[in-house]
Amino acid sequence: MVLTLSTACRKALVLCMLMPFFFSCATYHGRIGNYYDAVMQGNYKKAEQEINRNKLLKAKRNQFLYLVEKGRLAHLQQAYDSSNNYFNEADRFLESNRSASVKDIAVGTLVNPMMQTYRGEDFERFMIHYYKALNYVYLGKYEDAVVEARRITLRSGEQKDKFNDKDNRYSKDAFSLMMQGMIYEAARDVNNAFISYRNAADIFLQHKEQQYYGTTIPLQLKKDVLRTAWQNGFYDEAERYAKIFGLPAKPDATLNGGELIVFWENGKAPVKEEENITFTLVNKEGGFFFTDAAGGFSFPVIFDAGVDRDKVKLADLQTFRLAYPRYALQDLGYTSGSITADSTQRTFEKAEDINVIAQSILKERFLKEAGLALSRLLVKKLAEIAVKGNDDEKDDTRKVMAGALQLYNLLSEKADTRNWQTLPAQIQTCRIPLRKGDNQLTLVVNDTRGARKEMKINVTGNGGLQFYNVATF
Repeated sequence: MVLTLSTACRKALVLCMLMPFFFSCATYHGRIGNYYDAVMQGNYKKAEQEINRNKLLKAKRNQFLYLVEKGRLAHLQQAYDSSNNYFNEADRFLESNRSASVKDIAVGTLVNPMMQTYRGEDFERFMIHYYKALNYVYLGKYEDAVVEARRITLRSGEQKDKFNDKDNRYSKDAFSLMMQGMIYEAARDVNNAFISYRNAADIFLQHKEQQYYGTTIPLQLKKDVLRTAWQNGFYDEAERYAKIFGLPAKPDATLNGGELIVFWENGKAPVKEEENITFTLVNKEGGFFFTDAAGGFSFPVIFDAGVDRDKVKLADLQTFRLAYPRYALQDLGYTSGSITADSTQRTFEKAEDINVIAQSILKERFLKEAGLALSRLLVKKLAEIAVKGNDDEKDDTRKVMAGALQLYNLLSEKADTRNWQTLPAQIQTCRIPLRKGDNQLTLVVNDTRGARKEMKINVTGNGGLQFYNVATF
């Protein structure tokens, strides 16, 4: 028997054969693995080569990730000017891509969110300010560092407006305000330093057990508030916060060499993986809803997403597989650290927990995004049904086209697993008084197996506030 196929059928079959090449099952992490591994191993030369030839990172939709990864890599190599060039470009990219274009929305609906322009997670945007400020301080550009501190205020305002300052959303970033205070203090602007420290402290105080996204209010922050209040002559404020903190209002005397703040960037940021959740479309109380098997979630169909209400018939629609990202934590490696200076040992305090922030904001977003993503799947399913036609039709072309569309929908459905993956899992800080002139410090970090890593830090006490950051992966 000789089979004959129409041109449309042949094209559909060719499309079916090629689809596995178009839609890789690999996650974003898997596709940048060589670059990521090189960074973790401290082989920055190889990392540079890998990022320069990675087509995925160079795709226009991934420009933000390419720029921040290049900025971070340059920072790790102490190329601070170059690092800030990349971060400034990332800032400009965010400014010019504040919201999704019509084309972006269409791509997200017809293909998947991974094909949309990546605009960074909220905490990733705050981290740009952290690295830019450090770069400026290391370059001795304190005026530029202060400008970056002011930009933290603008970013904080945007974040606050985004969530109407709700307590149950990531509407503020306490660490960025702490960093802002440190920058002002390093620039000898004690008044603004106090305001920043106080604003950071108030975030913790407004939350249960003085904890905010996995971080308990640091003792050092309490001292920073009291010290700068006292230095400004705000004695009533110092007394008020002293009572809240249970600490003396008057600060201790300091050494004449100034202080060093060490930022310990520990571990690796969590990576996004794909999780598949099955939902069923049901009609209840006159409306259509997607419900999961456990009954824990129920999302109404969003007809504004392009769903034709008249074509929604439950008999034709069964289950829907939602591919959604979830964060997988990476091995923290080192779990404790300390710095010894002049025979006095000081321990680090956690100032930012990116692991907790990342997981929390994804969970907070799920309720809003899942309904839209499921409605997008419904649009695809209705298109399949429309192409297929009635079951009693004997049109082979329509059946083959419908089959091709079904396969396309199946293979194209994937979660957006992109994120800035060379960020640390946590940032811890330690503030050390310095003597005038040479100071030799010993930084020690320990892992859970009892292994320790020791680093020597030489710093010249100049009477001011200095910064030093170190990364352990």
